[in-house]
Amino acid sequence: MPIPPSTTTAAATFAKKWANLGDEKQDSQRFWFELLQKVYGVEDPASFVRFEQRVKLSHVSFIDVMIPATHTMIEMKSRGKDLDAPIKQSDGTFLKPFEQAKRYAAALPYSERPRWIVSCNFAEFHVYDMERPNDEPERILLKDLGKEAYRLKFLVDVRDSHIQREMDLSREAGTLVGRIYNALLPAYGDAPTAKDLQDLNKLIVRLVFCFYAEDAGLFGARNAFQHCMETFRAENFRLALITLFRVLDQKPEERDRFLDPKFAAFPYVNGSLFTEDVPVPPMDEPTRTLILEEGCGFDWSGISPTIFGSIFESTLNPATRRHGGMHYTSIENIHKVIDPLFLDGYKERFHEAMQEKQTKRRIERLRDLQRDLGRGQYFDPACGSGNFLTESYLSLRRLENDILRETLMGESGTGVLGLDFAGSSEEDYVHVSIQQFHGIEINDFATSVAKTALWIAESQMFRETEDIIHKEMDFLPLHTNSNIHEGNALRMDWKSVLPPSDDVKILGNPPFVGARLMTPAQKEDLKAAFGPDIPQNQVQTFDGTAQFNGTKKYDGWKNLGNLDYVTGWYKKAADYMENTTIHAAFVSTNSITQGEQVAILWKPLFDQKLQFDFAYRTFRWDSESVKKAHVHCVIIGFSYAQKNAANTPQKFIDNGGIKNTVNNINAYLVDAPEVFVKSRNKPLCGVPEVGIGNKPIDNGNYLFTKEEMDAFLTDEPAAEKYFRPWYGAKEFIDNQPRYCLWLGDCNPKELLQLPHCLKRVENVREYRLKSKSAGTRKIAEKPTRFHVENMPKENYMVIPEISSEKRRYVPMGYMTPDVLCSNRLKLMPGATLYHFGILESNVHMAWMRSVCGRLETRYCYSINIVYNNFPWPTPTPEQRAEIERTAQGILDARANHPDSSFADMYGEHMYLYPDLLEAHRANDRATLRAYGFPVKITEPDCVAELMKRYEALTSN
Repeated sequence: MPIPPSTTTAAATFAKKWANLGDEKQDSQRFWFELLQKVYGVEDPASFVRFEQRVKLSHVSFIDVMIPATHTMIEMKSRGKDLDAPIKQSDGTFLKPFEQAKRYAAALPYSERPRWIVSCNFAEFHVYDMERPNDEPERILLKDLGKEAYRLKFLVDVRDSHIQREMDLSREAGTLVGRIYNALLPAYGDAPTAKDLQDLNKLIVRLVFCFYAEDAGLFGARNAFQHCMETFRAENFRLALITLFRVLDQKPEERDRFLDPKFAAFPYVNGSLFTEDVPVPPMDEPTRTLILEEGCGFDWSGISPTIFGSIFESTLNPATRRHGGMHYTSIENIHKVIDPLFLDGYKERFHEAMQEKQTKRRIERLRDLQRDLGRGQYFDPACGSGNFLTESYLSLRRLENDILRETLMGESGTGVLGLDFAGSSEEDYVHVSIQQFHGIEINDFATSVAKTALWIAESQMFRETEDIIHKEMDFLPLHTNSNIHEGNALRMDWKSVLPPSDDVKILGNPPFVGARLMTPAQKEDLKAAFGPDIPQNQVQTFDGTAQFNGTKKYDGWKNLGNLDYVTGWYKKAADYMENTTIHAAFVSTNSITQGEQVAILWKPLFDQKLQFDFAYRTFRWDSESVKKAHVHCVIIGFSYAQKNAANTPQKFIDNGGIKNTVNNINAYLVDAPEVFVKSRNKPLCGVPEVGIGNKPIDNGNYLFTKEEMDAFLTDEPAAEKYFRPWYGAKEFIDNQPRYCLWLGDCNPKELLQLPHCLKRVENVREYRLKSKSAGTRKIAEKPTRFHVENMPKENYMVIPEISSEKRRYVPMGYMTPDVLCSNRLKLMPGATLYHFGILESNVHMAWMRSVCGRLETRYCYSINIVYNNFPWPTPTPEQRAEIERTAQGILDARANHPDSSFADMYGEHMYLYPDLLEAHRANDRATLRAYGFPVKITEPDCVAELMKRYEALTSN
């Protein structure tokens, strides 16, 4: 593994410096900060590594060092301590440092468990790969780090190899399935019908189940499917498959007594997988070879059923996938939902039971837990290909297997003392069943895949249980899995799918479709989800009101047109959960916790006493699909407060991998009061008003690039004085103005002497007259004027409406009166340096990031939401003067780089402008002091304080 020479040099320097240092208590933080930053180039190690993370065993303990991004746990000892020697623990046991770390790891949620465990005594590193926990560790000496720095590269390599292998397998299998699909597709003709494509999808599911079944040993003899089918030539291959599928759905006593022995050897599968009569098309020799050699040659037994859906994703029409808003998710991300929703609670009970010293009592508690595992009902109302349900099933069954392991061991560690299962059926061993997992999915193919994924998961877990109980368990025939329902979740009565009870957990990631991207049918779906129960002869409008004989009868959910599609699932879930202790958790686009959607969606639900139990603030949700979907998401766990006062775990907010316990989670996902920032026409505080720029409605006739303007002036040089620089948000940030032909003040007589200008005016007039809008047709009477005109007579400040979410600061600046701005810039006449300093500070940026809307993922700065609601400080004269000084410092630092645009200076390479960065930091500190905030306050804490001030200001 190559490593840069600079790293090798830095590693040698580091090793020399630390050659004789190393106290566990005094030096650990400094040791790891320097190693990560100076050797491996981590720019901000303080946010990359954690120290003294709490972990609950039978008592509270602390993990020395954690690197969440690379799933690394580090147990530190002082120099001179033997890393292979057991050390007495606080509970009296003796553990090696690695064993101590393993005990910590077992108490963590699945998503936080380490891939790597490192024990270190400052002189050497012992590295354990938890993919191979029984292997000897790699041993790396500090003195050799100069030449062996590459061996610790995993510390900063954020690509988890376990997850990567799953993704690689998914892509490989998905590619193979896609090739089989494409090989079969031509048999359906040049224009296959929807029914043809459904049949092909079902055929693919059956083939892959056969591939898996023979690799997993479900068909008995090894390679049973391949050996049977390879005896048939291409011209008979179709009929052989039809025969096999029919046989797999027949009990032995129902089969033809003269059935070919090759087929008779196959077991009865049941489960409805092979019940339907699915046409099988003719196959040529290349297709037969592809199925037998590559399909059967791939090792399907090792697939993760959780990503079974993504294996099939490549067979779905990309347009259908986008239309439905589906995103397949990694196992790690799924656990961010299911761990706090239910799995952590069960694991905590397991851990507490294991602390019981008395064997009988320990086994009783474990039995109680196992029975409770079998009572839970898990409901994904947008289940797609079943990722969430399958991983939930696997996780609960693994925990059940742990229980079986412990209860069967008893006191002696041999034999069956805890439970007497001799001669019992598998139902006596296994309480968790796929019948506990329910789903709704609109896509018929995904529904089939979800059912099959659960069957495969069940098969794998039966095999693991067999190894524990030392008894074979019959997996086939399958139990009919009728709990995955095909249908439109926003149109269905969820209570008919699964009657609500306190045992239900709701989970999943409903479709991600923005408010402005929904189809008409999806808008109607949303209206149906939010609609009140009103007489059928009333007409419900899409703004949430109902009208009868012209009179408003219901004043309920308003402005539904501004809500994303996913909000329908929150409303349906809230309705379903009423009067129960049901808990739910969904993945959503982060837009539902920002901007105007917050008050529209959450205030009515919070008024009904819905509460947030846990939340993951914005993070990038990577899919496992071939065509990756990168979406900025949040995870919200929720329930009804009045029902869950006693049994809701401690609330937490996860911000970039750092979990903080909190007292409350408001609709913006911060620990702050239940405030809802609503649209406001005037500023909340005594500051200048901000307006929008100019809005021509000219069909582009008055706007020119530099080249277009020069060409125009070549034909009509007298028009030069009517051209003015024109900036929108993009032009301002990129420092590339366009030019506007402003004829609003042009004398009519002079305009008649400018034929090219006059032609533009006539074009605008005709364009406006053809508009469907009465207002636009009205302004056709004054075609030289704009629809909205805002042209300050003095210098003014501008704020871009749209800016990249990757920028730490939204760049703002000043314009002179000769410049015209579009409505994509917000204009603030009379802005002083003080106003500029506050608005350009990290305090205002934190507020903006929390409450602004989004255009895709970019910030969308709103006057009525962001600016007019912003709580300004009340500085002393000295603090105000300091902010003015630091604001000027920002302008001066910008002036040092006249050839750089704001896009350059405020992009991901802002560190290349250290003078500007330091000027902003100085302004941040000055602004924080004016608010009375700590200089090192975190962004969530800053927003929480601002919301408290907002609440106080609005209550008055």
